[in-house]
Amino acid sequence: MRFAGPRQEQRIELNITPLIDVVFLLLIFFMVSTTFEHDSALQIELPEATAIPQGAEDLPIVVTIDASGRYQVDGRSLINVEPETLKEAISRARDGKPASPSLVISADAATPHQAVITVMDAAQRLGIDHLSFATRLTPEQAAGTTVRH
Repeated sequence: MRFAGPRQEQRIELNITPLIDVVFLLLIFFMVSTTFEHDSALQIELPEATAIPQGAEDLPIVVTIDASGRYQVDGRSLINVEPETLKEAISRARDGKPASPSLVISADAATPHQAVITVMDAAQRLGIDHLSFATRLTPEQAAGTTVRH
């Protein structure tokens, strides 16, 4: 009869190399397949107004002006703040729209007055008659109370 001698312990090894490979592959997959939101819109704080808009027209041209006076026309930033550049951008945005499109000026509450006047002047030179200003509701209106003047 043979008796077993001292038992040798077997070391159990866990090979994590394939696990690391899978994690890296998943990381690469998610990095490639994820779409990152590229928010190039100007950050503006609209002024408040108590009037409720009457009705939205079809496809107005939207000119956004930030607090430092930079422009965007229909979501596209302009390379400079020159009036001729602004006029050209509004003219391009006007292509494919109705004969007399409206123009919405969405200016930050702290926008220099000259920047708004420049947009209005460019619109006038292009023959755009319908101008409006984007505003946000006052806190009283947002809460549902009516304000009487």
